Amino acid sequence: MPMLNSIETPKYPIVLAHGLMGFDELRLAGKYLPGIHYWRGITEALRANGIEVITAHVPAAGSLEIRAAQLSENILEKAGGKSVNIIAGLDSRYMLSQMKPPNVKVLSLTTIATPHRGSSFADYMFDRIGPSRLPVIYRALKAVGIETGAFSQLTRHYMQEDFNPRTPDRDDVRYFSYGATVEPALWSAFRQSHRIIMREEGPNDGLVSVSSSRWGGESGYKGTLVGVSHLDMINWTNRLRWLVWELTGHKRNFNAIAFYLGVADMLAEEGY
Repeated sequence: MPMLNSIETPKYPIVLAHGLMGFDELRLAGKYLPGIHYWRGITEALRANGIEVITAHVPAAGSLEIRAAQLSENILEKAGGKSVNIIAGLDSRYMLSQMKPPNVKVLSLTTIATPHRGSSFADYMFDRIGPSRLPVIYRALKAVGIETGAFSQLTRHYMQEDFNPRTPDRDDVRYFSYGATVEPALWSAFRQSHRIIMREEGPNDGLVSVSSSRWGGESGYKGTLVGVSHLDMINWTNRLRWLVWELTGHKRNFNAIAFYLGVADMLAEEGY
């Protein structure tokens, strides 16, 4: 991974758009305490290296269509007519393919551990909940302000039989992708989901398999991160966990900030 002082700077701004259940900034105590940023330290590192960064806010669990519409509005409002590179997920694919927003010129889309072919863990959860209990859970979530449109769109059937056939890539946009694998510890929250996905799809990061993450063809797939969970990739790994590991002689094997600087370097090398 490139060091901070050796990366190339992309010619065009990078748009960061959070994934499912994400946020731009979360304020648990209103104006009285500093906000919690989804892209912890990542935006600051990119900007410190001379990279223009735009953070987009989309509904945490809204449908891909709703999220795509909001993303389009965000880019139109914040990019000031500039061409951009996007680091995001399925909502960006939908926006580019189906909405084709005017005055929004996207040069590339980079997806990171995105379930392009769905997730067998989503299939498992829907099977366990069952159709009779699903409306009750949806009503409870909506009662506390959480939209539910995205959840059913993560199944393998929906992605492979519905979304992908009607959401072709655009010829004038480059598509890049990364995947990740992890072997979760006994106490990991990803232990069960990892086991389910491993059985059905193979190596995965606890939520998304490597095979589902691949997008953009052979030249577009930029590699698999090893020993990296889904949360690691947005710099939300528990800091206490890393402290314990370091005290017991383990080396930290992944740095999310360095990874995103590496993505920026890749985009610069590709001419963007």
